[in-house]
Amino acid sequence: MVLAEPLPATGVGQGSFGRAAQGDVQRLSFTGSGSEYFGIWIVNILLTIITLGVYSAWAKVRRNRYFYGNTVLLGRGFEYHARGGQILIGRLIVFAYLILYNVLLTFVPLAGIALVLLFLCFVPWLVARGLRFSARVTSYRNVRFDFVGRAGGAFLAFIVGPVIASLTLGILAPLASRWTYRYIGSNLRYGQRAFSTEPSVGAIYKTWGISAAIIVLGLLIIGFFAFLNIALFASAIESPDLLPAEMQMSLVALMVVGYILFFAIFGVAALVYRAGVRNIAWSGTTFDGKHRLLSDLSRLRYSWIAISNVVVTLITLGLMRPWAAVRMARYVNEHTGVRFDGNVGEIFSAIAQEGSAVGAEFMDIEGFDFGF
Repeated sequence: MVLAEPLPATGVGQGSFGRAAQGDVQRLSFTGSGSEYFGIWIVNILLTIITLGVYSAWAKVRRNRYFYGNTVLLGRGFEYHARGGQILIGRLIVFAYLILYNVLLTFVPLAGIALVLLFLCFVPWLVARGLRFSARVTSYRNVRFDFVGRAGGAFLAFIVGPVIASLTLGILAPLASRWTYRYIGSNLRYGQRAFSTEPSVGAIYKTWGISAAIIVLGLLIIGFFAFLNIALFASAIESPDLLPAEMQMSLVALMVVGYILFFAIFGVAALVYRAGVRNIAWSGTTFDGKHRLLSDLSRLRYSWIAISNVVVTLITLGLMRPWAAVRMARYVNEHTGVRFDGNVGEIFSAIAQEGSAVGAEFMDIEGFDFGF
C-alpha cells in the first residue's frame, strides 16, 4: 500500500487527480503554524476580556475557521460557516437557564430540583442538536456535512453509557465508547452519502487492558509512597521530638508526590485509551459503504504530546497555548486518512452534483449552537 501525499488543489474532475488518488491512503495535513495562530489567539483573548466574555462566541468562530481551513485533504481545506451571533444566542439561552435555576434553588428549592431533572431530560436533545449544528456548519469542497442522530441515541450514548461505565468502575467503558462512536459516526452525512461506524468491542477491550494495566501499576507505586507516608507518620506519633525538620519535609514531599502521581497515572491511562479507541473507531468507519477511514495514532506519542503541551502551557503562563494546539492538530491530521475506492475525481463530481441535504437557510432558521 502506498501512502500518497496530499495532492495539489486541481478541482474535482477527471484525469490525473482521480488516477493518482485511486486506491491510495490520502492523509490529512495541517498547514497552519503556531506563530500565525498566536495572532488570532491573542486578539481573541483580549477582546473576550474587554467585552466581559461576549466576544468569546466570535472567538470560537475565528478559531474554528482557522483550524478547519488549515485541515487539508487532497489539497483542499475544510470550511466552517457558523456565525458568532448564532453561538452567542445559544450561550445566552444556557446562561439564562442557569440564572433561573440558581434563583429557584435559592428561593424555591423544590422547584430548583425539578428544573435540574427537567434539564437532564433535555440533555440528549441538546447533545443531538449540538452535533447537528457542528456538522451542518462544516463543508468540504462546497458540500456540507449533516447529522441525523436523534435524542434517543444520544441518551444511550451520552447518558446510559457513562453511567454504566462509572457504576462498573470502568469495566464496561469499552461498550460505552462503542455506543458513542457508533452514534456519532453512523449518523454523519456528507452531502447525500452516509458514514457507517462499527468499532470492534474486542479491539477496544485490548486498548482498555493497556490503560487498566497502567492504572494498576500506578496504584502500586502510589501504594508504596502511601506505605512510606504511614511509616513516617507512625514514627512521628511515637517519637515526635526525634523527627527532624528534614524528615517532616520529606513527609510533606511524599504526600505531594503521591497526589501528583495519582492524577498523572489516570491522565496517562485516559490519553492512551482515547488514542487507541480513536484508531479503532476511525479505522472501523466507512463512507458511502466503500471508502474506508484510517487512524494510526501512536498511543505513547499522542500521550507525550498532550502532556508536554500542558506542561509547556503552564510554564509559559498560557503564552505557548497556540503552539501546543497547532502541534496536536498537526500530529492528529498526519495520522488520519481516507482510502478511496474508485476514481476520486468521479467520486467528488457525483457528490457535488447531488448537492447537500442542508441548505444555507438552515443558518438563519435554526442554526443555534448550545455548546454541548
